[in-house]
Amino acid sequence: MVRNKLIVRFPLAKEIEQCHLCAESLPLGPRPVIQASPEAKILIAGQAPGLKVHQTGIPFNDPSGKRLREWMGVSDSVFYDPTKIALVPMALCFPGTSQYGDLPPPPICATTWRSRIIENLPKIQLTLVLGQYAHAYHFNGPKRSISERIKQWKDYWPELVPLPHPSPRNNRWLKQHSWFEAELVPLLQGRVREVLKQG
Repeated sequence: MVRNKLIVRFPLAKEIEQCHLCAESLPLGPRPVIQASPEAKILIAGQAPGLKVHQTGIPFNDPSGKRLREWMGVSDSVFYDPTKIALVPMALCFPGTSQYGDLPPPPICATTWRSRIIENLPKIQLTLVLGQYAHAYHFNGPKRSISERIKQWKDYWPELVPLPHPSPRNNRWLKQHSWFEAELVPLLQGRVREVLKQG
């Protein structure tokens, strides 16, 4: 396994790197991709690494990441600073693809790792939740579709922000919900700046 240098500051790094729970079902084998530090103030709860991320070992090193950084209003250097931003997907390895896109995150990954990882992120003040699997994990209360939950973002503000996945596959959703980038994104950028300025 190629060592992912982005997780070396995290207490669970060695255990995570050695995880082989899903090895038999992963078409390219295990390569956990996570960025985290106990100093991080913002948590990005994603889905699972895509193929390009698997190949490079760099989270959100793809068009989804570019859009996400634009939504947040942060530079690459800030985004990839683990003392500022933790990048923790629901599954830590690339799950493979189907004719409809990437496969869902294997549930055993979140069951095994997620609570332990979050316990080691004591300074998180803002969590950005991307996509249906992260939504299902991080939001309690009445069951809502992603669109409904995003429309009700004020119910969770300012600690949690429900977001669509920034994948180009969601371009149609973004066109149909133009208010999101016109109204919520500027507020999100302000909240990100506020959190990152705090010591």
